[in-house]
Amino acid sequence: MAIEKMPSQERPRERLLSEGVSTLSNVELIAILLHTGTKERTALELAGDVLSADRRGILFLGECTPEELQQIKGVGKAKACQLMAAVELGKRAAKTKKEIRPKITSASEIAGIFMEDMRYYRKEHFNVLMVNAKGEVIQNENIAVGDLCSAVVHPREVFSPAVRRSAAAVILVHNHPSGDPEPSKEDIVTTSRLSEAGKILGINVLDHIIIGDGIFVSLRREGLF
Repeated sequence: MAIEKMPSQERPRERLLSEGVSTLSNVELIAILLHTGTKERTALELAGDVLSADRRGILFLGECTPEELQQIKGVGKAKACQLMAAVELGKRAAKTKKEIRPKITSASEIAGIFMEDMRYYRKEHFNVLMVNAKGEVIQNENIAVGDLCSAVVHPREVFSPAVRRSAAAVILVHNHPSGDPEPSKEDIVTTSRLSEAGKILGINVLDHIIIGDGIFVSLRREGLF
């Protein structure tokens, strides 16, 4: 049966999108790379031919040459190059070292990341530090820039990037241009509001750090939320 005549939920590309790439068999993955079959063979059938062309199976693709692939009926130069390019990308990805992410263990470490920049800002800057389930920093994003006394922050702006990055938790950070990090009533209310919004989304607000001139306050440590 031609792939286009198969039920949509059984087609390799549709299954990849709906169920995830890890659910596909080797034959289905190869079929997606081949993209098309021949007049006599569907892409799935041709993928099966590729996989069974050598007793080494999938390992054959990692060691073969384009010329060897072209010996398989239905695999021309273009398809051979597509397969070889995919295999090479896989090899390079496997050799690439994972990004080392700093792990946050204290409010002092968080303050240290921002202090030397934020202490000199003449306007309030509100940042969100996103972390994963291991407490490792995923990303830091500036959410708002206000005036001398405040920066208007909406939960949508705070949590949208956290949702996109699949963050497990966030740490809120903003500065007081006056140099005094003492939390204002508005700071406390904003923190509480964002903490409640985070609970709904399943994203924990770990702390809110206010940066002053060489000093900082952790609202979590002060018991203010």
